[in-house]
Amino acid sequence: MMSAERSIESLFHRVIGSMNKWINESMLRLRVLRSSFSDSEEGFSLIEVMVAMVILAFGLLGAMALFQIADHGLRDGGQGLRALALVQSRLEAKRAAPWNQLLLDDVNADGIVDVTMRDDGTQGDLQGGDGAYTATVEQAGIALLWTVRADRAGSLDRVGAVVVEARATYLLPSGRRRTLFLATIRANPNYVGERA
Repeated sequence: MMSAERSIESLFHRVIGSMNKWINESMLRLRVLRSSFSDSEEGFSLIEVMVAMVILAFGLLGAMALFQIADHGLRDGGQGLRALALVQSRLEAKRAAPWNQLLLDDVNADGIVDVTMRDDGTQGDLQGGDGAYTATVEQAGIALLWTVRADRAGSLDRVGAVVVEARATYLLPSGRRRTLFLATIRANPNYVGERA
């Protein structure tokens, strides 16, 4: 996101610099044109006022285009931050959950379990019975999918560790789709035996 901000800022500075150069050159031409008239005239001519208005209009159009570019960048960045917060909150919830409640989720933090993770080939789970428990939810235009994958087949009580993955997919205003992915490993605190 920082590179997008830098490129917008660089574009902004280039446009403003070229606008300033053009305005200065135009004003110099106006002064030369004005000095060619007799010194007895006072004030600006209609031509000078119209040229100044055209210069101002071009400057305003350029500034409005930059505001639109910056607005798109801010919306893209805001949606990306929301997606990152959702992904991190899912991982943190899995880190903090007791091992025996690892497959239960309170997504909206109201104290009631909203989602039970499944290994049945539905709701984002690619294949039933593969040891990967998956759940999905959509919030504010962001599709959030998280998975708990055991290090071996069987009940989570008999595995040594799990990999917790969270993925957020969202649509940018430009129509492009973005995906954020984070993962962590969590060990079973009650496991006794060999690691796989």
